[in-house]
Amino acid sequence: MTTLQDLTPTLRHIRLSLAREKDHPEGDRAEGYDVLAPLTNEGRLDADEWKSHRASCRVRRFRTGEGDLIGRLRRKPGGQWLFDYAEGDRDDELGFQLGEERFVTGEYVSIARNGAMHTYQVARVERP
Repeated sequence: MTTLQDLTPTLRHIRLSLAREKDHPEGDRAEGYDVLAPLTNEGRLDADEWKSHRASCRVRRFRTGEGDLIGRLRRKPGGQWLFDYAEGDRDDELGFQLGEERFVTGEYVSIARNGAMHTYQVARVERP
C-alpha cells in the first residue's frame, strides 16, 4: 500500500504557535497554523517538491473562539509564499521571507494577517 509519505518523502507536518506580542505577552499555543509542506534537509520550504506535490500542501489556521480555516500553501511568481483559503486574494496570508526561513523547532517565522504582521514559533516538525 502506497502512503502519502511514500509519494512525498520530504513532506512534513509543521506546527506554528503564536509567539509573544503586545496582546499575548506569553504567546498563545491555541492560535497558530498546522502546515503540511515539503522541506529540504536544512528545514527550508522546498519549491521543487512543492511544484510536484502542491495538491498535498495544506494549511489549517486555528484560533480560540473561531472556526478553523483550511487552505493551501501557495507560491506567487517571484517566490513569495502564502496561505490561500478561498478564491481571490482577499483572505490570503502572506509569509515574510518564508523561502529563506528554517522550519526547525524553536525558530520563528512571520505571517501577515489582516494587514498586521504576527510572529509564530515553530513548535514542532514531524513526518505526517
